[in-house]
Amino acid sequence: MRLGLCCLFVEEDIRFRTTTASALSKLNRNQRADKLRTLAKQNAASLYAAIDYCANHGIGCFRVNSQILPLKTHPELGYHTDLLGAEIIGAFRRCGELARRTDTRISFHPDQFVVLSSPKGRVVENSLAELEYQAEVAEWIGADVINVHGGGGYGDKRAALERLASAIGDLSERARSRLTLENDDRTYTPRDLLPICVQIGLPLVYDVHHHRCHRDNLDVETATKRAIDTWNREPLFHVSSPRDGWRSDNPRSHSDYIDLRDFPSFWDELDITVEVEAKAKELAVRKLKTALERRTKRNAAQASQLSTSDRMG
Repeated sequence: MRLGLCCLFVEEDIRFRTTTASALSKLNRNQRADKLRTLAKQNAASLYAAIDYCANHGIGCFRVNSQILPLKTHPELGYHTDLLGAEIIGAFRRCGELARRTDTRISFHPDQFVVLSSPKGRVVENSLAELEYQAEVAEWIGADVINVHGGGGYGDKRAALERLASAIGDLSERARSRLTLENDDRTYTPRDLLPICVQIGLPLVYDVHHHRCHRDNLDVETATKRAIDTWNREPLFHVSSPRDGWRSDNPRSHSDYIDLRDFPSFWDELDITVEVEAKAKELAVRKLKTALERRTKRNAAQASQLSTSDRMG
């Protein structure tokens, strides 16, 4: 099992830079291009540092921020990747080489405006453009997951999921082959999504926190097994803990750290990636990693004691 760090750092001096449409629109065309190239170059260097950090701290996966290329698909200010030039694209490719060399998995999780099930054609069109951009970068850096939610139910979840399946058919192979679908905490449970995942060959990213917030008739163990069955590569799951506890009015908000009780114990022995969605970022991953190692040692010691008792008995 490997743990994953999501996008940002709170303690390490590794930062990803972006800009706003308002700031960029005040520049002339050449200035915009220079600004975007500068940001992309800095972000490639930061991504290299992030992968290196993960590799040196036993963190097996890094999720890349969707704005790694700022405003890439903005309707007025968007741009083609040719603007970056071979040197910057080469810097991203070196990130992929480092990830492969250190066996660090790379993933994407597009922003909430990516909604393939929307009844609005423009929303779907923009979503497809965003996925194609992330797939291009994913190809450079060797990312194998671009994970999305099902979106809204719009009063008819079956029809919404049919629209989602149709939209997926419009993706390129490099985007389609990396796409995954995740259960959410308000609309789509694992039971809702598993049939379409099986139908169109889409892996399910099982989020156990979301499932506990928005339940169906599957227990965690069953949902885990059925999610694993949808994957043709190492499964990727999510874990988080509620900020104010499970008895709070809103258990959906993420805590700074992971309560070990929220990490299913039977996951410890699975060959999966678990992205840690916690506000304390790398600190939370490192703390959870230590807690899991202690739990594994404790369980092994208890099993050894039982085995000894059986032999003596």
